[in-house]
Amino acid sequence: MERETEPGILVPDWPAPAWVRAAQSTRQGGVSKPPYASLNLAEHTGDEPGAVAENRRRLHRHLALPAEPSWLQQVHGTAVVPAGAPGARADASWCDRPGQVCVVMTADCLPVLLCDTAGSVVAVAHAGWRGLLGGVLEAAVAAMQRPAGSLLAWLGPAIGPDAFEVGEEVRAQFVAADAAAAQCFRPSPRGRWLADLYALARQRLQRVGVEAIYGGGFCTVRQAEQFFSYRRDGRTGRMATLIWLQD
Repeated sequence: MERETEPGILVPDWPAPAWVRAAQSTRQGGVSKPPYASLNLAEHTGDEPGAVAENRRRLHRHLALPAEPSWLQQVHGTAVVPAGAPGARADASWCDRPGQVCVVMTADCLPVLLCDTAGSVVAVAHAGWRGLLGGVLEAAVAAMQRPAGSLLAWLGPAIGPDAFEVGEEVRAQFVAADAAAAQCFRPSPRGRWLADLYALARQRLQRVGVEAIYGGGFCTVRQAEQFFSYRRDGRTGRMATLIWLQD
């Protein structure tokens, strides 16, 4: 089980090498006021810039980061970039040397951490349903240039399978891409579909050969005290999922 440290940081529970460092922020431990209370790390949500800057300083200090995280301009796509290019329009990044920090921000979409068992390369991906469908996880695995069987994955906080209601058009696209995806949807009481992002991600990773998959089981919508949720609140903050190689 993931353990929580101050200020509101989850440490992923996965058998990564000790020099692979990873962390998941929650909504706790910052200075932002409602509706961004309190550890909002995003500059684009309408929060006070000074509060976001202080939240980022707290995160940096608490985690003893080797550098400022390589914040991305996320676009729900499949582009993967090397860490170290802040502001890149991409939804995943990777690095294979110490001194750089990969990061994505989420508030319902699924963050996925990746590393190899040798601890020689790490990556993180932002995977909402569009990114999953488009292949962002497959693209991140390919960018790491390691045998997929040597990779570990950790699935971070996302909207849970009892809360993520989608239309038939979303289900149809996943099933058209892979008939097995039908297992990840069930009818909702409102005549639509409840989608399981975690199960869809596991299918995608397993299909390219990643078998060691950890995490999952969160729900950003239901766990309101711990996580931001765009679907629940609309105006809200963003959490960060970070990974780096320790020197």
